Amino acid sequence: MRFSFDKLFKLITLIFGVFIIVLVIIIFYQLFINSLTALRAFGINFFLGKVWSPVKGIFGALPFIYGTLLTATIALLIAFPLSIGIAIFLTEIAPRVLREFLTTIVELIAAIPSVVIGLWGIFVLAPFVRDYLQPFLAYFSFIPFFTGRTFGLCYLTAILVLIFMITPIMTSIFREAFRNVPADLKEALYALGATRYEVIRHVSIPYTRTALAAGIILAYGRALGETLAVTMVIGNMPAITLSLLSPGYTLAAVIANEFLEATDRLYISSLIGLGLILFIISFVVNLIGTLILRRLSR
Repeated sequence: MRFSFDKLFKLITLIFGVFIIVLVIIIFYQLFINSLTALRAFGINFFLGKVWSPVKGIFGALPFIYGTLLTATIALLIAFPLSIGIAIFLTEIAPRVLREFLTTIVELIAAIPSVVIGLWGIFVLAPFVRDYLQPFLAYFSFIPFFTGRTFGLCYLTAILVLIFMITPIMTSIFREAFRNVPADLKEALYALGATRYEVIRHVSIPYTRTALAAGIILAYGRALGETLAVTMVIGNMPAITLSLLSPGYTLAAVIANEFLEATDRLYISSLIGLGLILFIISFVVNLIGTLILRRLSR
């Protein structure tokens, strides 16, 4: 019987695919098993509780869920148009020399370690928010998002850090997507008398919408799970407030800050429960993103 390398290759790739599924199931199982103590002790209040007090033995995850979704969502809403604009400029407008230089800069920014960005956030961005941005936003204090005062470590600083981190990621994905738009399609529309704006609007963006959606999902996942940089600038206070000038907390940040200090079994289980919540949120985001990608592909 003749040996088939195609069948062997198919079997190997199948094993790799099954391995990924099994790995995800194992991670979820371990998180769930190790968080059962907290889930049994508090029930639904673990997810909806607003008090996190290791001293009193009360653990509620709602402030961390709120902080995670708030910072990641606002950062994504601001970073998306920035990334689109930068990617269009790099592919359609910028001269070749400037394009290559800016592309290198974007890729270098994307490669900066999060701890370095966190230090930049503490020593540069937080004082800027405190001394310059806060006085400007005081004129808009009638808006709930900009009420109160801050020492620099707050939701707003964390959002700016996340914007700085996810914009290069989305920009790189969007730029590659725009570069792969067939030149024939664009030249055909130019031949009909279309402007550059019309070509970008009617050809480039519709043709790359699947890639754009993929970039959004990847960036949002990065923003949800970012730990060190956000931990260093968000203020680390479990609070639910609309004001972006107030300190806050995220799921990843509280796990990083408190896990080494946790000695009580209920405390450790509660922190692992936060990891389970973050895992579920990331899984749901990716699942929704996959459904959107399939719809766009059709």
